[in-house]
Amino acid sequence: MLSPESLARIDKELTKYPEDHRQSAVMSALRIAQDELGWLSKDTIAFIADYLRIPAIAALEVATFYNMYELEPVGQHKITVCTNISCMLRGSDEIVEHLEARLGIHMGETTPDGKFTIKEGECMGCCGGAPLFHINNKQMCENLTPEKVDQILEGLK
Repeated sequence: MLSPESLARIDKELTKYPEDHRQSAVMSALRIAQDELGWLSKDTIAFIADYLRIPAIAALEVATFYNMYELEPVGQHKITVCTNISCMLRGSDEIVEHLEARLGIHMGETTPDGKFTIKEGECMGCCGGAPLFHINNKQMCENLTPEKVDQILEGLK
């Protein structure tokens, strides 16, 4: 189900914990699987649980609790816009409207070509850089303006 490279990365994570605490690597293992596959199906979550030798429900609980895990397919570039109070006060509504108009989709949707998904996110802990968004849970883009959003989108194509 996962490539040898991803399994090696999970094995490396497992070395950080005692053998009887393999469940401690579940967040990393789910992230690694999602990085490779793009999202986490129930089969993928069960595979991770089996690989870690933990109950399937333990992996499912983590995958469904944290919003960084995708339980349905998303676009190649998932853009998670912070819409919490600090970002809202500094124009996140305008950024959302601009993204929706530019990409031709609404919050929670994916472009027909599968390249972009827009999602709403809670506080990302960087209020001084508001408004902001994450790309694929890895790249934070701050102090957004419609013009800056256009530049970022062009760089992702």
